[in-house]
Amino acid sequence: MQFAGNGVLVTGAARGIGRAVARAFAERGARVAISYLTREAEARATLAALPGGPHLAVHADLTEPAAAERIVAETTAAFGRLDVVVNNAGIWEAHPIDSASSEEWLRAWQRTLAVNLVAPANVCYFAARWMKEHGGGRIVNVSSRGAFRGEPEAPGYAASKAGLNAMSQSLAQRLAPHGIFVAVVAPGFVDTERVAPRLAGEGGAAIRAQSPLGRVATPEEVANAVLFFATPGNESATGAILDVNGASYLRT
Repeated sequence: MQFAGNGVLVTGAARGIGRAVARAFAERGARVAISYLTREAEARATLAALPGGPHLAVHADLTEPAAAERIVAETTAAFGRLDVVVNNAGIWEAHPIDSASSEEWLRAWQRTLAVNLVAPANVCYFAARWMKEHGGGRIVNVSSRGAFRGEPEAPGYAASKAGLNAMSQSLAQRLAPHGIFVAVVAPGFVDTERVAPRLAGEGGAAIRAQSPLGRVATPEEVANAVLFFATPGNESATGAILDVNGASYLRT
């Protein structure tokens, strides 16, 4: 199998995109560690449903630097290796500048940057340090089309994802000589549990109409893009950002 025996760490994998990514690697022979913060029952259900194994679930608040170090240490201790890291954990909180209070504004920016940018930066740091000493590896960060088109309801989200893109490309340049390849998958709307109520609401048709496909992406489609970057033979794609938004937003 494509990733037989590999050790893979996927953050934010209790459900949605992270769950699909974890399953995709497990189906291809990898041993997978999934991290979660608050959704323990869903994380345990995801873990139990993964084929192969044994796999690992790790509770971690990745806004704490020590937690980022710990999940890398626990993954390598359990599997004896770390071949792929997928930074998927993230949050979206509304804080429109024309209606949010100053307290809401500041709190949303601080939390969003902590979860969406600083936390994956710390995971990348500790993963890269381990990979550098053990023959290299792959890091795939999950961004968003919002990094390019803006998020008027949540500007901190757009800024955090733009920062994640820039950080990933900086790391791709620095780490390639060490055999560590870094890339980004940038989805648009994805049919996950979090988005489902919005898709089912009165604005759902308009969201689907943004794409000429007439639908939003599936978590499995995002997982397939992650697999591409993680697959040996695609080293020259390091530093790339792959849009998975059904042509709902095109950039040059």
